Amino acid sequence: MIKKINNKTEKFYQYMGKFFGSRIVEKQTNDRIYDDDKKEWYVYIENDSVIAFVSIQNKIIKNVYCYKEEYLEKLLSKVCEEEKIENSIITKQYIDVYKNCGFDIIDNEIYKNFIMVHKKRKKE
Repeated sequence: MIKKINNKTEKFYQYMGKFFGSRIVEKQTNDRIYDDDKKEWYVYIENDSVIAFVSIQNKIIKNVYCYKEEYLEKLLSKVCEEEKIENSIITKQYIDVYKNCGFDIIDNEIYKNFIMVHKKRKKE
């Protein structure tokens, strides 16, 4: 099940609390996850646990994490249906998933652990 939540949503910290400051998540993604007030979170929930998430702030993807990439692919597809995503700098960890979801990888060598992605809008 995919839900859109924020830090004011009931059960937000029950779902997301274990990810904030997690060294395991940081090691996997090379990113620290924070519960900033203006972030919206798309979460993939299974058995009442978050197994993938994407945070967005001002149409920019901020954080990405998944337990299994197949869940992240479903989640990113949903995000792109509902949001107009602008150029985002996100962890390189899931580059194949980004490509599978139709993101363009913007070639840059500025960041060691991150890449810039762009999502083309479908022609209407």
